[in-house]
Amino acid sequence: MTTKDDKDTRIPKDLKKLEEIMVTRIGLDESFDLGVRKLKILKKDVHFYYVNGLCDTQFILDIVEELVEINDNERLSTHLYDIIRNRIVHQSVEPVETVEDVIDEVLSGLIAFVVEGEDKALIVDVRSYPGRQPSEPDTEKVVRGSRDGYVENIIVNTALTRRRIRDGRLRFEIFRIGERSKTDISIAYMKDVANPALIETIKKELKTIKIDGLTMADKSVEEFLVRQGYNPYPLVRYTERADVAATHLLEGHVLIFVDTSPSVIITPTTYFHHLQHAEEYRQSPTVGTFVRWARFIGVIASLFLLPLWYLFVLDPSLLPEKIAFVGPNEETNVPVIIQIFLADMGIEFLRIAAIHTPTPLSTAMGLIAAVLIGQIAIDVGLFVPEVILYVAVAAIGTFSTPSYELSVANKIVRLILLGVVALFHIPGLVIASTLYVLALVCVRSLNTPYLWPFIPFNPRAFIEILVRRSVPSSHIRPSIVKPRNRHKQPAKSR
Repeated sequence: MTTKDDKDTRIPKDLKKLEEIMVTRIGLDESFDLGVRKLKILKKDVHFYYVNGLCDTQFILDIVEELVEINDNERLSTHLYDIIRNRIVHQSVEPVETVEDVIDEVLSGLIAFVVEGEDKALIVDVRSYPGRQPSEPDTEKVVRGSRDGYVENIIVNTALTRRRIRDGRLRFEIFRIGERSKTDISIAYMKDVANPALIETIKKELKTIKIDGLTMADKSVEEFLVRQGYNPYPLVRYTERADVAATHLLEGHVLIFVDTSPSVIITPTTYFHHLQHAEEYRQSPTVGTFVRWARFIGVIASLFLLPLWYLFVLDPSLLPEKIAFVGPNEETNVPVIIQIFLADMGIEFLRIAAIHTPTPLSTAMGLIAAVLIGQIAIDVGLFVPEVILYVAVAAIGTFSTPSYELSVANKIVRLILLGVVALFHIPGLVIASTLYVLALVCVRSLNTPYLWPFIPFNPRAFIEILVRRSVPSSHIRPSIVKPRNRHKQPAKSR
């Protein structure tokens, strides 16, 4: 770990001493991707340090060419540092005064120019991180809408957001977190809209993160930020869509961008934020409301369909005579609860296998599982057909949940409800469902009630959860974020 004295070490005026420090601190002679280029300008030594693979070579060549021409166009001068600073053809040139700053910037992909006899270095941003071009996120596809999405480059991600909000009050504040990883983290907010207390809380939490590195990027930041523990329910929302992020910024949310992650953290969020999807806002309000209600039904089915059906299996007298057919019509030697757990876990195995299988093979694997394994399992008597049917419907409800984290949490709760129903029947389901709701009521994310606007009840906001309102008729920002400016649209002149 770097000590405080190391961080305060001034850049030596003797470039050989600086080179010795770089050899000791970052392994200049050992790591093949670290390099130093030595120039002679106006009879003085000028060195610059770089990392191969993180820098744009063409930018460096242009700068070096410009600096070498100083020998032909300038007289000997004691102000070489100022001449070089003036001649570097780049928009981002910043001086630094400590060795630690030089090391941090060089390892981040910038280059550092040092001049013989000077105790300051010039940092030039010529970063060109390897990565992919913006494309539509696989987890947030829409039928009609933008096809650009966030990537692993924080600079690209902030640019995609700026493109959608060209307001001078949009702020991006950057931090560097991690003793070893030095990960760039930026918080984004609308200065005249976002709650200052929320901004300060997030800043404070980020500054208190003490860890070697954030190699898991945004997920590691989330665990420090909200201290979720073993609560399976997501306390922040992730998005890879720039339009979704921009919408939340204008509502008063604070976003967290983490370099190397294509996902952006939205804070604060509630349970119902995880049920929203961009597709609802790419269709008319009526169609958007229909899609939203279909999604709600799917989420409810993913939670309660299997426990309810199994309750009817245990006590068929609960069923009205007209729908008595929903119970199993065939007998089997395997208990129904075991069948349900086996089938549910089988679907989970398929999901995991699909993630780790190349796309062309995953399609074939799904067909094999559905046609061969499912049908043969019924034929040999391992499952009754009704189990496959209701487990499949519950699984479809799980997959229809927009938030992957929420869908997995709901699945865990479903398995717990099934176990409780198997042990305690009707009282078990009623009590477990009540405790489930109460547990969600007690959850708070950055001091935000998780079930808002249902509990505490806010009629206006709850109606907007149930019905997708048109943009012109939506004038008020959600009160849950405590915005400084509640009105979305300018006041009409009277």
